[in-house]
Formats: sequence, C-alpha cells, structure tokens
Amino acid sequence: MSWLNHHRQHRFSLGSQEVSPEPEINLIPFIDVLLVVLIFLMISTTFTHYQELAITLPTANGSDSPAVGKQIHIAVSRDGRYAVNGKMTDRLQLADTLRTFSNNGTESNTLQVDIDADARAPHQAVMTALEAARDANLSNIVFSSQTKK
Repeated sequence: MSWLNHHRQHRFSLGSQEVSPEPEINLIPFIDVLLVVLIFLMISTTFTHYQELAITLPTANGSDSPAVGKQIHIAVSRDGRYAVNGKMTDRLQLADTLRTFSNNGTESNTLQVDIDADARAPHQAVMTALEAARDANLSNIVFSSQTKK
C-alpha cells in the first residue's frame, strides 16, 4: 500500500512550479458577432437603381402652330371613343373615315391631322388614331396640348 500511496502523491504533484495555462482565443463567438454585423449592414444598405438609358426629355414652349388650310380633328375621349371633325365614329371605321377626308380632292401631304386626346385617354386609343392616320396615308400629324396656368 505504501507503493500505491507513493504513486498517488507523484501523480497529483506536478512539481514545485505550477504551469499557468496558455491564453486561448475562442473564435466561434467572434465569428458570430461578425456575421450579425454583416447581416445588419446588408439589410440597412440602400440599393440605388440606375436607369439603363440616359434620357433627356424634350421641352415645349407652347407657341401656336402656323395656320394650315385643311385640318382633320380626331378627338379621343377619356373612355377611348373617337370623333372625327365632331362626328362620332367607331375604332374599326376610323381609318376609312380618314381616307374619305383625304380623298376629297385635297392632297394628303397638305392635310393636317390634329389629334385632341384627353389627358386620361388610354395610350392604346391614341396609338389606334395614329395607325388610322398612317393607313390613310396622312403624315402631317399634330397633337393638341394646353399650357399650364
């Protein structure tokens, strides 16, 4: 038994000098904090949307156009209905109506088509009026507008 007691004393006794443990940096909490900061920066960053094309919009001075001898007025209402020179017409008959005006002895290049479209008229309705003028071989097209007060 003395031998057993003697080994136990040596086993627990590391000598007269105690060895201090080496400092250790635990990286797992450090990585966790960095990930939280990274996520915060990603969420709080504002993303800028750049236009794909740089466009400079045209300006108008609102001057009146010179008087033209013969005009055809196409009115486009807010709900997409058409009137040619004050007479209601159907979308399908719009090109035929414009052809009859252009065939009444006046050359088609001297006729001016004045499109008066409501500000809330559908874009498709205005495009239909433009296509009808093109189908009637009318190329002098003017859009009416009003000046801001």
